[in-house]
Amino acid sequence: MFDNKTLLITGGTGSFGNAVLRRFLDSGLREIRILSRDEKKQDDMRKKYASSKLKFYIGDVRDPRAVAGAMRGVDYCFHAAALKQVPSCEFHPMEAVRTNVLGTENVLEAAIQARVQRVVCLSTDKAVYPINAMGISKAMMEKVMVAASRNLEGTGTVICGTRYGNVMASRGSVIPLFVDQVRAGQPITITDPAMTRFMMTLDDAVELVLYAFEHGRNGDIFVQKAPAATIRVLAEAVLGMLGKPQHPIREIGTRHGEKLYEALLSREERATSEDLGGYYRIPADGRDLNYTKYVEQGESRIQEASDYTSHNTEQLDVAGMTALLHKLDFMRRIAAGDVGVTAED
Repeated sequence: MFDNKTLLITGGTGSFGNAVLRRFLDSGLREIRILSRDEKKQDDMRKKYASSKLKFYIGDVRDPRAVAGAMRGVDYCFHAAALKQVPSCEFHPMEAVRTNVLGTENVLEAAIQARVQRVVCLSTDKAVYPINAMGISKAMMEKVMVAASRNLEGTGTVICGTRYGNVMASRGSVIPLFVDQVRAGQPITITDPAMTRFMMTLDDAVELVLYAFEHGRNGDIFVQKAPAATIRVLAEAVLGMLGKPQHPIREIGTRHGEKLYEALLSREERATSEDLGGYYRIPADGRDLNYTKYVEQGESRIQEASDYTSHNTEQLDVAGMTALLHKLDFMRRIAAGDVGVTAED
């Protein structure tokens, strides 16, 4: 499917982009393009991978011209560019709108004009019942994606999305922060010990995107089933792998815009979703504005359904969380005694 094709990754200098590169650099892809704002990270990637297959485009998804230039000649696009830090977006909500909402519109319009075959937009669990600016902007991103997918019949373009929870040891994750605090002799700081989060690896995130890429229809959103753990369990598992189970843990209270638990499926979505084993598929709502045609549909199913949250999914204990952490090369090397390794290595 990827042989002799060109793939564009927006925001490709981040954790997800690097994971995709590790997966596809030796594949049959003709070219992998990275569109991002950060020339330093692009230069680091250029030196790290040293591949003629890799092409870099400096630009911002907020700029339609930059996006259109990078999109020309592309077959597939993974749209990962986003503002994701919850506290930062709380203080600068319009910046989240410009990148996450308007930037997505620019990417999708450019993809349609360039006749890109498949586009996968990456979303987050914070888009479900959002209470913070980041989650609200990502929820709007999903709406923009679904709206753009409505009238693509006959164009050859498929636009779909993915939604996932906490990606362990990705940029901004608390796991590298916990490790750095222990190394510095400082207490591990946690917000609320009962706070739960879905847990998945970067490889899981890539697999989810590839599943959506292969099976998605226009407007679909795919969710991977994932276990969850409390922040205290996560902290204790990290301390155990560092060999410091008695290291102090300090509670600092919730930050701006944080929720006690996250949801990957709302009740309404779960009522209409398709259970695919390891994944859920949320189809686009295909109704138009003539609601009288649909007055009897869906009501009983919604009443019987429940949310899919980090509180009611499989709950990991310290042993289970430790086993999951062992899937991370970064944590395995730490457990083996590599004191200098970081999550970026």
